[in-house]
Amino acid sequence: MDYDTYGSNAVELAIHLANVERDGEWAPAFLRAHDEWFTPQTALDLSPAEARRAAATADLVRAVALAGSQAEVLERLNELLALARPHPYATDHDGELHLHYARPDAPALEQLTTTVAMGLSQVVVQHGWQRLGVCSAEGCDDVYVDTSRNASRRYCSNTCASRSTVAAYRARRKA
Repeated sequence: MDYDTYGSNAVELAIHLANVERDGEWAPAFLRAHDEWFTPQTALDLSPAEARRAAATADLVRAVALAGSQAEVLERLNELLALARPHPYATDHDGELHLHYARPDAPALEQLTTTVAMGLSQVVVQHGWQRLGVCSAEGCDDVYVDTSRNASRRYCSNTCASRSTVAAYRARRKA
């Protein structure tokens, strides 16, 4: 699957947000780990209420991936888009022309929510809702975007795919 670099990176940010373990100070730690998405002057500390809103955004990303039909995807994706405040602008700050989705002076939560919503919606609209999924490996519920040529991905990583293959092989051998 060939999709634009910035949009693909934004959807990867959405996937990371959906899969992040939410314990303690998870939200500021997540923002700091992904600080390349925020303008340099952006404060990356969130209030408890903002952290709850970031968690709600993560839940909506996961809900889009879990949806079983196009109608469900659209409903959940539109919920996510309703939280976004897009104000796109073109930039070349990293040497390449590309779009940013949120205004540069927006607070961190607004930049995060808008970038995630726009990146996820671009992939769904351009490549189909079936490109989002949840890992089929036992004990894993990570969200992924399927970038395979024939849209056949079932696992979030090679680790989960290998672990499932080995478990199936052992089960067949035992039987």
